[in-house]
Amino acid sequence: MPTRVLLADDHTMVREALARILDETSDIVVVAQARDGREVSDAIQRSAPDVLVLDFTMPHLDPPRDIERLLGQYPSLKILVLTVHERAHYALRALESGAHGYLIKSAASEELMEAIREVRAGRVYLSSSISQDVLARLRTPRDKRSGLEALSPREFSCLRLLGAGKTLQECAREMHVSVSTASTYRGRIMEKLGLDSTAELIRFALEHDLST
Repeated sequence: MPTRVLLADDHTMVREALARILDETSDIVVVAQARDGREVSDAIQRSAPDVLVLDFTMPHLDPPRDIERLLGQYPSLKILVLTVHERAHYALRALESGAHGYLIKSAASEELMEAIREVRAGRVYLSSSISQDVLARLRTPRDKRSGLEALSPREFSCLRLLGAGKTLQECAREMHVSVSTASTYRGRIMEKLGLDSTAELIRFALEHDLST
């Protein structure tokens, strides 16, 4: 049986191009597409994919939290993150949330097919350009990490939202927590990163490609 794939990306041209590439293979078939985080769950229920190819940055998507949620709801689902983000901390977050693979969008189409086949077979796939860096970070216990790697998944999500210019109230709403909890996250972020103000936090997010 061919591997059933759900493509989730907010750029229509990207989805359609990937669908054309994958549909040319004999062992992979695209059964559905989703353009934001809200459509992903419905598409999974309708199409029962084997592999979800998921863009890390989409509207209405909190990647660490939503990857965990989807795998809790669909334990047999494999998730391959396909993204423009080449920094290792993004891959680290995705894998620690349960994703089965992390592929950079600049990779050749043949590598996408290989990655889908690998995660479908139960193996973990990492883009070769970041694999060594990611593996080294994964080997470091969380309580011994520093900087970005010391942040919890929720703190990481909060940092991305604040870096994108969201207010604390907007962060709380998007993360489905109280403003008080969001404020606690912000305080922990600033402490762990050695930042003294929200302005420094936003600048840090921009410098580390965390604002999208």
